[in-house]
Amino acid sequence: MNVTCTVNGIVREADSIWEGESLLYMLRERLGLFGSKNACEQGECGSCSVYLDGKLVCACLVLAGQAEGREVVTVEGLGADGGLHPIQQAFVEAGAVQCGFCTPGLVVATHDLLRRHPHPGDAEIREALAGNICRCTGYAKIIDAVNLAAGEP
Repeated sequence: MNVTCTVNGIVREADSIWEGESLLYMLRERLGLFGSKNACEQGECGSCSVYLDGKLVCACLVLAGQAEGREVVTVEGLGADGGLHPIQQAFVEAGAVQCGFCTPGLVVATHDLLRRHPHPGDAEIREALAGNICRCTGYAKIIDAVNLAAGEP
């Protein structure tokens, strides 16, 4: 089967999709968008977080066929004109990027949080990022990055 959807503002078509193929596999292996990471394949780690029609989802849990005719935004689609999105820049400035495996999912989850709550408290940040696992940090710098992106001290 073929899947046609809008990915990061561009209509894309993926050919020869098998019925059980995940949206994550389609994005990475068929469309060459490697930002979303393949870690747990069970929706537990958040490394593959993307937007599907404006809703935050784990791309490993969505079938590629479910994206037919829909809009997908990945971490690559957040920045403009090849530059970093302010959230991505905040992660760099706060030192919240270590191995980088969890970072794309954390950035997309932070984007989702800040569009809903532009100035969240630490408890809201922790709740919003609870579905994202980072094995390298104690999360302090990640929370600092979210606060920096939100314009908080």
